[in-house]
Amino acid sequence: MGLPTRTHWPKGDRVIQIVSLSFFRFAPGLSRLWAFAMMGLARPALARVPGIGFWKLCGSGTGEGFTPKPNTGVYAILATWPDLATAQRQTAEAPIFRRYARRAVECYTLFMQTTSVRGAWSGTTPFEPDGSTDTGPVAALTRATIRPLVALRFWRRVPDISAVIGTDPNVAFKIGIGEVPLLHQVTFSVWPDTARMAAFARHDGPHARAIRAVRDGDWFREELYARFNVVAERGTWQGAKPLQHLGVGA
Repeated sequence: MGLPTRTHWPKGDRVIQIVSLSFFRFAPGLSRLWAFAMMGLARPALARVPGIGFWKLCGSGTGEGFTPKPNTGVYAILATWPDLATAQRQTAEAPIFRRYARRAVECYTLFMQTTSVRGAWSGTTPFEPDGSTDTGPVAALTRATIRPLVALRFWRRVPDISAVIGTDPNVAFKIGIGEVPLLHQVTFSVWPDTARMAAFARHDGPHARAIRAVRDGDWFREELYARFNVVAERGTWQGAKPLQHLGVGA
């Protein structure tokens, strides 16, 4: 993670921060070995990217990512930027992002503005709400550090949650990523609007029951929940533009 002294600049009387989340898919073989090694080796290069603020390198789980078994073919870079133009330019042109893109068989990046956030990530709150309301499409991100003694109990519940979210017709994009297998989990999903996202979260199914278990058992040492408006997408995922039908452009 890198935290320069300044991660955003005023726009008139407002401050606008852009969050990017870039996904890279790698073919079997040397490219996957390279991507795995870059989880450590890419850190100095990311820290030197002009304009970058908070950043994280993440791996993913198998299936749609909501499992503890690592998927060696999919990796992600999350970052904050001072504005949309900087975010789009640097995620396309900065040398470290270009290296990932050259090795990957598919790349996909979402650009977002934070509307709400609570909690902490590595002891800091990296996302800054811009004062706007959720207009849709809406992205939800949760990040948690799982207490080691309850990790197995937590992961037993995840397959049921994954099955439910995977069959929900309203979710436009979803993936599970993380920094450390088993202990650091990030879930990310995009919905057409807040109403349909809330309907999934509040339905008395595996997801709601898991949330109650987490709260009752104090399973997380640290957690963060953030919501975003998705303002742009670039590239494809599984051969398609996941949010094109929701009116999100490049």
